[in-house]
Amino acid sequence: MIIYGTALLAVCHLVGIVLGDLLGAALGMKTNVGGVGIAMLLLIVARVYLHKSGRLCATSERGVHYWGAIYIPVVVAMAMQQNVVAALRGGPVALLAAIGSVVLCGALVSFINRMEPQPPETAAGAKDNEE
Repeated sequence: MIIYGTALLAVCHLVGIVLGDLLGAALGMKTNVGGVGIAMLLLIVARVYLHKSGRLCATSERGVHYWGAIYIPVVVAMAMQQNVVAALRGGPVALLAAIGSVVLCGALVSFINRMEPQPPETAAGAKDNEE
């Protein structure tokens, strides 16, 4: 099976890793900061640009969609390589950041759900409520 879009993914990944290393160096760290996330954003931008300019054939577009769907599990797998034990030994900041991000995400999801318009009740539903 030939999977199209692999070259685009590879270029985006390499550029993302280089930019992540540069960002880490700019922040004074000896690590890659967000390289995989940058690569994912580059893949999305490249796909949209190539699609709008008509340079992406249908087969390659399906391949890029495949890589876009599989990329999130790849990011999760790469994140599992991080040394969580060392982060927790470094202080409670990592634990507080984790708890804070979970609480913030939960609050934002709740807020977004409340902002969604509610569907109007049907006539059958109104009759059921009257009885």
